Amino acid sequence: MDKIIVTITGILSILGIYWFFFGKKEETAQISSAATIIVDGGYKPKSFKIPQDKTTTIIFLRKDGNTCLEDLIIPDFKIKKYLPMHTPVTITLSPKKPGIYNFHCGMNMFHGTIEVA
Repeated sequence: MDKIIVTITGILSILGIYWFFFGKKEETAQISSAATIIVDGGYKPKSFKIPQDKTTTIIFLRKDGNTCLEDLIIPDFKIKKYLPMHTPVTITLSPKKPGIYNFHCGMNMFHGTIEVA
């Protein structure tokens, strides 16, 4: 009986770990011309797709008092913006090359991606 309980517990633990690390997938949001990204415990959505060679407006609205989220850094576009609380900050992008570009907070703890296609 002990072997059955240990085996079942082990299988459930493996399934739980697999679900936690590999099961949760956030879909990439599609942005055509403008969108708002909520900064609250991270970026929501944290992954989005924008069109190549078109001007896209992205508005970041910070609702989290965490000082790490005060700064937004998009290294590939040489953008660093201060995000004050409850104040929309607009960023305009016109990417020329397709690819995946990363952005992060000032301390590089919270991350997101911009997919250009």
